Amino acid sequence: MAMITLNIMPIAYISKGLRVDEIVKSPHKPDFPPEKITLLETIAANLPGMIFQILQRQDGSVFIPYISSGCRYLYELEPEAVQADFQVLCKLIYPQDIKAFTESIAVCRNTLTPWHWESRIVTPSGKLKWIQGTLQPELQAAGDFLWHGLVIDITDRKQAQEKLQESEARYKAILDAIPDLMFRISCDGEYLDLKSEGANITLSREEIVGKNLQELLPSDVVAISQVAIAKTLDSGILQTCEYQLPTSLGVRDYEARLVVSGTDEVLAIVRDITERKQGEVALQNLAQKFAKAFSCSPDSITISTLQDGRFTEVNDSFVNLSGYGRDEAIGKTSFELNLWVDDRDRLNLVQELQSTGVARNLEIEFRQKSGEIITSLLSAEVIDLDGIPAILAVHHDITERKQVEAQLRLCAQRDRLLAETLVRIRSSLNLEEILQTTVTEVRQFLQADRVFIGLNNANLGVRTLAESVDPKYPSISGWSTSDEAYLQELRNLLKDNLVRIVEDVTQISVSPKVKAHFQKFQIKATLTVPIMLGNELFGALIANQCSGPRDWQPIEIDLLQQMSQQVAIAIQQSQICQKLAKLNTNLEHQVQERTAQLQQKMQEVENLHRVKDVVLHTVAHDLRTSVMGNLMVLKNLLNQGVGTGNQGQGEIIEKVSSQSPIPNFQSPIPISRSIIERMIQGNDRQLAMINSLLEINSAEKEGLVIKPEPVQFSNLLKEIFAHLQPILTQNQATQKNLVPAELPLVMADGTCLQKVLAHLIAHSLHNNPPGLNFTLSATVEGEMIRTQIQDDGVGMSKVECDRLFDLHVRDPQDCCSTSIGLKMYLCRKVIKAHGGEIGVMSNRKRGLTFWFTLPLFTSSATNRP
Repeated sequence: MAMITLNIMPIAYISKGLRVDEIVKSPHKPDFPPEKITLLETIAANLPGMIFQILQRQDGSVFIPYISSGCRYLYELEPEAVQADFQVLCKLIYPQDIKAFTESIAVCRNTLTPWHWESRIVTPSGKLKWIQGTLQPELQAAGDFLWHGLVIDITDRKQAQEKLQESEARYKAILDAIPDLMFRISCDGEYLDLKSEGANITLSREEIVGKNLQELLPSDVVAISQVAIAKTLDSGILQTCEYQLPTSLGVRDYEARLVVSGTDEVLAIVRDITERKQGEVALQNLAQKFAKAFSCSPDSITISTLQDGRFTEVNDSFVNLSGYGRDEAIGKTSFELNLWVDDRDRLNLVQELQSTGVARNLEIEFRQKSGEIITSLLSAEVIDLDGIPAILAVHHDITERKQVEAQLRLCAQRDRLLAETLVRIRSSLNLEEILQTTVTEVRQFLQADRVFIGLNNANLGVRTLAESVDPKYPSISGWSTSDEAYLQELRNLLKDNLVRIVEDVTQISVSPKVKAHFQKFQIKATLTVPIMLGNELFGALIANQCSGPRDWQPIEIDLLQQMSQQVAIAIQQSQICQKLAKLNTNLEHQVQERTAQLQQKMQEVENLHRVKDVVLHTVAHDLRTSVMGNLMVLKNLLNQGVGTGNQGQGEIIEKVSSQSPIPNFQSPIPISRSIIERMIQGNDRQLAMINSLLEINSAEKEGLVIKPEPVQFSNLLKEIFAHLQPILTQNQATQKNLVPAELPLVMADGTCLQKVLAHLIAHSLHNNPPGLNFTLSATVEGEMIRTQIQDDGVGMSKVECDRLFDLHVRDPQDCCSTSIGLKMYLCRKVIKAHGGEIGVMSNRKRGLTFWFTLPLFTSSATNRP
């Protein structure tokens, strides 16, 4: 009680409006004599909390006149540290509580009402504490705020409250989770109270409380209940009774548990046990069914103890499967009956059952009473047998299935071996390698001690071509004999192309020489299959067992027969290859002769090409000279006024011979101006064609020479179109330049590129009426610049577009001219030489769009030769 008084006194003082300095620091205050002041200082020092005083000036600064040493216990901070910076206390407030703290302080200051606050803090050492704070605000004359406060540790109280709340919530949850009816019943059988939430009850609380058992229950149930109530009150021990009641769902079974809950009253917990009763009946029926299934199951079923595996029950199928009678098995362990082929299997079974309680389809080998090994799938579970852990195990015999699976695996392995051998024979011509691989894989398949291929040859005798043998036994390779009688006996063993099967050589009748042969090479069993080439016995494929007699299986015999056929094919293939090798030698001589003749013809063709180049150059040069002369004459005639009339009107002007620049001009020539212009155009086309032919010939022969250099592409295009402006003006054409000025540098030969653009523009002008409009654009795509020249003239078919840049494509407007096609071909050569591509797209509404790409300038591009 003394400690409680010390804790409450400062709070009482502060709640009355007394300041901290009046309590602790004012020894001359009349209401507080010195002995009181000493007592209060002692209280402040021993209080499990902190007394403090805070002065908040008008300028917002904070001064702490006093703080008790309780801050060491509460905040784990020294009073001097708090007086130096009061914000260190605010920093310890739990983050989720800071907002509420700030709001409550603001309310206290604005209303000048006492401040009461509970919150959590986290001390520097990491402890979480609950604190309770009380403040008394006081407004000073100068406008400052003086706060008198007390903070105490309420962690224990909060923890106790939380535990109490948790306990109440837990007990309430438990009570709510119980689905049973609960009644408080007096010793006279009156219902005092009930809890019916979650229970299936048709009467309301008002219809039950205050009533007697006799008013609500049948007489037999009332009698049972009164006896149980009396026994509970007399003995104070839990009493249980069961009864049945008719309900809307039919007759239901109930169980009531009664305990003393007060003076002359009991608490009855009533549970509907109808389903449990039905389950007990079902369990009895199930037990009968299990007993029938146990005895009639085609699979072996056993019940044995988990600890030592001692059998307590077995069914008839176990007797049939194991060979042990029920009297022999029950009471014995599986180890005593020597059932486990591998004792570790039972250890693994027990470990799995102890960890999971169940095992499913474990493939385990067992030993029958006769000693024969069988394989079964074992499934087991742990059951309780009168308080003793036991194993209920079901054994499904899969011995026959395993044998079938093994046979299927052998068949698959045999088929694989045959297929691989067939592939080797077809893909390899090395007979020795084929035979050696065959005997190696056959021995691995048969698990035999020796497999070899023997040769039967009238000239070479009997010898071994290939052998695979276990190192423990002697090799038969290299063995031979010149004894013709002995050889004939060996041949007779394979007469009529029959397979020879010997499971035990001691059980057959052979000559002493053959018997000695068996002994020398330790042969105990042998399987021999002849190798036939047509009707001739070439040799034999032989398997030997040296470790002891062997029962050769049909699948093994079938494998050797099929392998012998494949070996015969390989041998025939080898013989054919030898014949082909001879034919190939003769063929090589013929090929060499034909090659020499072909080289001679190629030399003649090369000479013809040289003659063609000379003729082309000479003829083109002469034609070029002639055409240029004609052009000079025709242009002079046109310039001197000859043919000023129109041919259609028949107006002709004659010129005297003295005015003509042509030598030996004898008489006037009547000619129209349009004819002269057409002759000039024709000579221009011929001259362009001749120049193109010469340029193509030079490019094909010596390669196209370009000199690319880094240039500003937009400026280059402006210069080129400035040179093309006369031809555009002549054809009343316009051009719209949409090429951006900030394009990067490209690697290009300006002269060659000007020719390309001139040819492309000329193609559009030549195939369209005057007034054509061109649109020029360019974009950067990766490391290339793509340029497009679009006109609004006529289009072309896709076939014409695809073939436009091929050599010798005829002009659609002039079937006798190839000049345009030659120029397009030269355009592609130039763009290809730059490292780009060129093409054309046609649109019936927009005309043609020529496009070409050029590489961007890079530092590596300048280093190229």
